[in-house]
Amino acid sequence: MTAELILDARNSTGESPVWSTAEQALYWVDIPAKRLHRLNLVDGHSQSWQAPQMLACIARSSDGNWIGGMESGVFALTPHADGRLSARLLSSVAHTQPGMRFNDGRCDRQGRFWAGTMLMDMSAGAQVGAMYRYSAGQEAALTPQIDGLIVPNGLAFSPDGRTMYLSDSHPDVQKIWAFDYDIDTATPHSRRLFVDMTQHPGRPDGAAVDAEGCYWICGNDAGLIHRFTPAGTLDRSLAVPVKKPAMCAFGGPDLDTLFVTSIRPEGDISDQPLAGGVFALNPGVKGLTEPTFKS
Repeated sequence: MTAELILDARNSTGESPVWSTAEQALYWVDIPAKRLHRLNLVDGHSQSWQAPQMLACIARSSDGNWIGGMESGVFALTPHADGRLSARLLSSVAHTQPGMRFNDGRCDRQGRFWAGTMLMDMSAGAQVGAMYRYSAGQEAALTPQIDGLIVPNGLAFSPDGRTMYLSDSHPDVQKIWAFDYDIDTATPHSRRLFVDMTQHPGRPDGAAVDAEGCYWICGNDAGLIHRFTPAGTLDRSLAVPVKKPAMCAFGGPDLDTLFVTSIRPEGDISDQPLAGGVFALNPGVKGLTEPTFKS
């Protein structure tokens, strides 16, 4: 199964792909570049918008714009024709120390936005990251819902919304957990080990869930995207021509394409010249429509 390069984006850290069915377009971010990107799959036209802070994760908002996690909190985002991405603070975050930002995030099936924070200096291995939840109309500052994380990643929800998945990508952890998720109170509980990624190639990065309830996770450093059944059994692994796939998302007219963003590391990449590109795979299964934030 061959991965198709759909855009040689050369992103430093391509993350958070989100498919827009209405536009037949893929959106994603490049975190350190502070940019939101869009690729129209119908005509191949691409464009981007500049954010005021590092933009790590996005979700479509019911008002037609976006919500995203940046450096200092959760923001309402509006793209403009001049290439600006205006940002209005919805809720601030009190980081436990300097040098932190948001990382992976998305909405639950009920349209509440979840995102995790991390210390940008991954070499420190500091367990200062946390998961936060933001709901429409929330006035108080964000409060940690899950803490003690180094690099929170792999956030996803089962088709019925009653299971939440979460990983920690740091080399010292490399675990994926499953939680029972109370859809009424948006509370995860009964945390348990779902997959020990030290037993599989690659560190667990961004994820998606398909229509059959299986969990797809990017194997960073291994150039693979793994599919695990709801029981945590490895079902299949698909290859991409780069070492660091970062996050995957279902899209296309029939939601049967798996889009993958990637990281372009500094230094010699002669062995992976397409690093930082965006790829498309035929996974053999359909995905789910990504929930919008209920603004």
